[in-house]
Amino acid sequence: MPDSRGAPSPICFTMHGIGVSDGIAIGHAHLFAGMSAEVDHYTIAAGDVAREQRRYDRAVKEAREELEEIAESVRHGGATELDAFMRVHIMLLDDPAFAEAPRERIRAERCNAEWALRQELDDLLGQFGEVTDPYLRERADDVRQVAERVLAALAGTQRRVPAKPMREDGSILVARDLSPADVILFKRHRFTAFVTDLGGATSHTAIVARSLDIPAIVALHHARSLIREDELIIVDGTQGVVIVNPGRQVLAEYRLKQNEARLERDKLKRLRTAPAATLDGTPVQLWANIELPSDIDAVKASGATGIGLFRSEFLFMNRRDLPDEDEQYEAYRDVVEGMKGFPVTIRTVDIGADKPTEDGDPYTAVNPALGLRAIRWCLAEPAVFNTQLRAILRASRHGRVQILIPMLATWQEITQALAAVALARSQLEREGVKLHGPVPVGGMIEVPAAAIALPMFIRKLDFLSVGTNDLIQYTLAIDRADDKVAHLYDPLHPAVLALIASVIRTAQQHAKPVAVCGEMAGDVRLTRLLLGFGLRHFSMHPAHLLAVKQRVLKTSVAEVGPIVSRILKADDPEKLQALMEKLNA
Repeated sequence: MPDSRGAPSPICFTMHGIGVSDGIAIGHAHLFAGMSAEVDHYTIAAGDVAREQRRYDRAVKEAREELEEIAESVRHGGATELDAFMRVHIMLLDDPAFAEAPRERIRAERCNAEWALRQELDDLLGQFGEVTDPYLRERADDVRQVAERVLAALAGTQRRVPAKPMREDGSILVARDLSPADVILFKRHRFTAFVTDLGGATSHTAIVARSLDIPAIVALHHARSLIREDELIIVDGTQGVVIVNPGRQVLAEYRLKQNEARLERDKLKRLRTAPAATLDGTPVQLWANIELPSDIDAVKASGATGIGLFRSEFLFMNRRDLPDEDEQYEAYRDVVEGMKGFPVTIRTVDIGADKPTEDGDPYTAVNPALGLRAIRWCLAEPAVFNTQLRAILRASRHGRVQILIPMLATWQEITQALAAVALARSQLEREGVKLHGPVPVGGMIEVPAAAIALPMFIRKLDFLSVGTNDLIQYTLAIDRADDKVAHLYDPLHPAVLALIASVIRTAQQHAKPVAVCGEMAGDVRLTRLLLGFGLRHFSMHPAHLLAVKQRVLKTSVAEVGPIVSRILKADDPEKLQALMEKLNA
């Protein structure tokens, strides 16, 4: 139907993707072209090889200088938490895949630099395509983004927003893909949200989006080709929905939601210093999960009274070498001192089977999720494990530290892990390093075998932490990163609920501290369910903490208990859903 000017009315349609950063944004689309996946291929004369190699070297140098400029602006612009991602991309430029392999291909095949880099990139992405671990698989994004930056330099262009004025009310960026550096640059142009065709929930770009508090949706597949420049769009990062050319009624509805969300955030901030306790006086601990030392500011803003999960593997990933003891010690010390006496739980490196060793020889497994990862990898690399444990123990003198061991499944693994901690401590004591009292050592319950054989964990460990993400995945034999089966990933599956309830109940019976640190802990729809299971210790992303606290404050444990008991007995999905709605009414 034409509008009042006789022009055809724009078509309204909806797209669904993965919401990686919550919130609602309304604005006009700005399309970011990036670099084309296609490059020209031509043969060069033998006498031109050295000149083409120098051309390639200049492009790499230009890409590095641009990244260093961005990193410098980040450090001085109040976004220091993003500096680590810039360093990752800068380090990738020093990797042989970028620094050496394309130059050698130029010489061997006498081809142009663009083609040489494109072929090396295709080979690398092919290797990543065989990886099943979601975190490692999504590191392919970093490799591709760095390659595209070099290709842009070769083409004499930059991956930047055109110098055109942005709208007063902000614009929404629509791209095939974005690097963390792009996200930072675009933030300066008052973009209020971004959506991409590629990406995943654990990609660096997603993490940067969350740290900047920008609504974002990835994995939309066709947004860049379907959305037109300047079209009005709604980005609902909470639901993972993009609405293009919304009608007046839909637009009004989302503007109302936007205002309500803004008011709700303001109200939640008032709860920051309020003690977390239920209506019937049951105290609850609400701690935060972090990936980097710079996440401390967000933890403090949330009012968390501790860190329940410091994912130390972020210090190990995307680098050719491994962090030494002093580098790790300084990172752990910064977090411990930043928490000013509140407890800090440092999880030993939970690294996948495809992590390259220092000599660059990667271990390859048919299914890395079931292979040499987490504690298995640490026990297979005792020197690396010893270095990390020494660093953690040294940091413990600056505050309250706990050590958390991931993916424990057997008595032998528990025994060996505890022996490794004891060895690191005895080494430091012999060297005259001052240490405070004993550091508690706990275990992640994320393998069904651990949940079922819990008593042996209780006898050996000081505390427990339930990692619901892996526990659900292993219990249901579902890779939630696989689009074809991700819809089967179900936190409310009766088997999952039974395992989690059993772990909490058994730990309480033995007076053993137990927490939940997976995504279920930060899902406000599940807060009352976990309270009904008996959970009194939650650990989650700082952004979710105040909403969970509000739900705790409005909950009576005595009232939810009977409903939770019925939920545990339910096996009909419709009945279970009805009970959940009643629980959260």
